[in-house]
Amino acid sequence: MKIIILGAGQVGSSVLASLASETNDIMVVDTQPALLKELQDRYDIGTVQGHAAHPTILARAGAANADMLIAVTSDDETNMLACQIADILFKVPKKVARVRALEYFAFPGMFTPETIAIDMVISPEQIVTEFIERLLEYPGATQVLDFADGRVRLVSVSARHGGPLIGREIKELYQHMPNAHARITAIFRKGQSVIPNGKTVIEDGDEVFFVASTTEIKDVMREIREQEQPYKRLIFAGGGHIGKRVAQALEHRYQVKIIEKDRKRAKKIAGDLQKAVVLAGDGSDRELLLSENIENTDIFCAITNDDEANIMSAMLAKRLGARRVISLINKSAYADIIDSSQVDLMISPKQATIGALLRFVREGDVVQVYSLRNGASEAIEAIAHGKPGVSKVVGIPINQIKIPSGVVMGALVRGDEVIQVHHDTIIEEGDHVIMFLLDKKLISTVGQMFGKDTDS
Repeated sequence: MKIIILGAGQVGSSVLASLASETNDIMVVDTQPALLKELQDRYDIGTVQGHAAHPTILARAGAANADMLIAVTSDDETNMLACQIADILFKVPKKVARVRALEYFAFPGMFTPETIAIDMVISPEQIVTEFIERLLEYPGATQVLDFADGRVRLVSVSARHGGPLIGREIKELYQHMPNAHARITAIFRKGQSVIPNGKTVIEDGDEVFFVASTTEIKDVMREIREQEQPYKRLIFAGGGHIGKRVAQALEHRYQVKIIEKDRKRAKKIAGDLQKAVVLAGDGSDRELLLSENIENTDIFCAITNDDEANIMSAMLAKRLGARRVISLINKSAYADIIDSSQVDLMISPKQATIGALLRFVREGDVVQVYSLRNGASEAIEAIAHGKPGVSKVVGIPINQIKIPSGVVMGALVRGDEVIQVHHDTIIEEGDHVIMFLLDKKLISTVGQMFGKDTDS
């Protein structure tokens, strides 16, 4: 696939890193030659220096023959204009744009083929907001990801003493929940992956990924760790794009406070919010946190644009007694060096954005993709196509499909029905299959298995 990436910043370079290893022909456009040279030294790509929305620059980048344009510069208007020009002048089939400003989303009809021709609008702020909302719904979870329009979710949770399954074989889950549609799809133990089967024993400290219908998630979590009390009191350090959007989404369901260093910004967002309390101050100010009863806070979430400030304020909040602390990070290296005893969870807007983009690029009919564990693993939802006897998956029992090692079938959705996957389960045309891929390099093989051309 020939792909043009507009913007060589953090998001653009992360998208490139994910796509460059997948036999794509990639061209990157940016105004800064130093960024382009750095990427060219690392990847086998082409580069063009210039303004991303200029027709001459898009022409030099090969827009006339491009399959997809991904506009992820730091400027919303540049991204939107570039997509419009790519559509009008070059007929680029697929156009993706990052749009951050909330004001554009107040008019749903803006992004259509008849208006601004963008096939997919990516809002990292909205993605992070939804991610945090799902986490709050399931206290103790470290990830909650939607599949099949929310009917099925992939959840990760750290196993803890007190859960009935700790020290026991996985198959006992189905003795405790005989009618469950849940399936444990992956276990990471001391950083190493364990492909689970019925005899696998769950140990204290394991990171457990499972797929379940939304009605069963809390029951499965109770098997893996003691049930936690619901969250009520939330503090967000940072009142930028993400902080404001998260507060608006949560202020009517939780007790929300925002700490914003810029007094002018704090005053503005206070006027935009209805119930949330906005404090002008520094999220790493010990006295401020103590005065706001940080020891009685259920969630402290640092979501400024400064990774280091986020990590330090989250660590401070943890030491002062916050029940759970979360830090937003853009540099994935921090996730590997910060101990989970100091910061409970790190959220990467880049990884969330990449997952949303990947479903546009994958082979086969892939309708959902999530990038996991700093991009090493993936969870996907693919639609089965083809006729029995021709398709590589349709009409074949699971145990007879040539599933690569490292691919775990999680669940199957047929219409409105969630079906637990067994060895003799037969996949039908149109089924949505949720899978966990321990290594993202397996995606090409899986894409070919579920490709639309398998029935030709």
